[in-house]
Amino acid sequence: MKQYKLVGIGNAVVDVISHADDSFLDHMGIEKGIMQLVERDRSEALYGSMSDRLQTPGGAVANTVAGVGALGLQTAFIGRVRDDALGKFYASAMTDNGIDFVNPPVVDGETPTSRCMIFVTPDGERSLNTYLGISTGLTSDDVPVEVSGNTQIMFLEGYLFDHDAGKTAFREAARATKAGNGIAGIAISDPFCVERHRADFLSLIENDLDYVIGNEHEIKSLFETDDLDLALQKTAAICPMVVCTRSGDGVSVIAGGARTDVPVQEVTPVDATGAGDQFAAGFLYGVATSRDIETCARMGNACAAEVISHIGPRPQKDMMEVFRAEGLV
Repeated sequence: MKQYKLVGIGNAVVDVISHADDSFLDHMGIEKGIMQLVERDRSEALYGSMSDRLQTPGGAVANTVAGVGALGLQTAFIGRVRDDALGKFYASAMTDNGIDFVNPPVVDGETPTSRCMIFVTPDGERSLNTYLGISTGLTSDDVPVEVSGNTQIMFLEGYLFDHDAGKTAFREAARATKAGNGIAGIAISDPFCVERHRADFLSLIENDLDYVIGNEHEIKSLFETDDLDLALQKTAAICPMVVCTRSGDGVSVIAGGARTDVPVQEVTPVDATGAGDQFAAGFLYGVATSRDIETCARMGNACAAEVISHIGPRPQKDMMEVFRAEGLV
């Protein structure tokens, strides 16, 4: 039976990236710098308006899995796509990257494959317009126990926690991983995910998870406080490891009762798409290969810095060479 270092469960979203200026955003009614959910008709209109499309398999946790896979570890991704053109592209592209794409495209699905239209302005800001499509229909039936029970690390995507079937699938997957002596954790994804399901989110973290990764806004949302230190302490009281990214202020990790703060070298972003996803990839690679917490965080920072230096949510450099250059391996 195949053993994995990392298995991710998340939205299987085709990222479609295009350049745009502020006047184009205004003309199309796109709110700058945030992620908006759009309906099917709106997604088709926005897709048609894009001039220089760069199309890649995306989704936050899928990007993390791809980053870890590119570093040479055995990985798998669980997510739903339809057997349409974008879904077939997604499944093929993920497999081409050396990842086991566990779920075959759904034949005759009622909704199309999910896609996110990302408009990048000259200042590096990204404006995301996401059509969730078929990916939100994930249930326990999509999560084979022979995969979730045979991984060292399970990584869950907070966005899928919006649905009751997703909540059940997450709990079962986390428990299967832990029963197989692995660890399970979640990317919070968005403060609004927490606000909609705070009690269930906290219950999952306390009872079924070993680590949480989020930015400072997401961590603070867990306990409805503007005091980051308090939010970190409260989260650490119910979860063995809490990882908080703070943009230019670095990374804070509380594990085993000890706090580690790791600074970052500020980089002017070309495109901020995928920064958090690739931070998680570097950090979890470090965990999977038994590095200390500071090294894990530095690996995460290196991956995030690389991905914001170019268009697209996945590294273009050989990150192992970057790690060697920075004395991390």
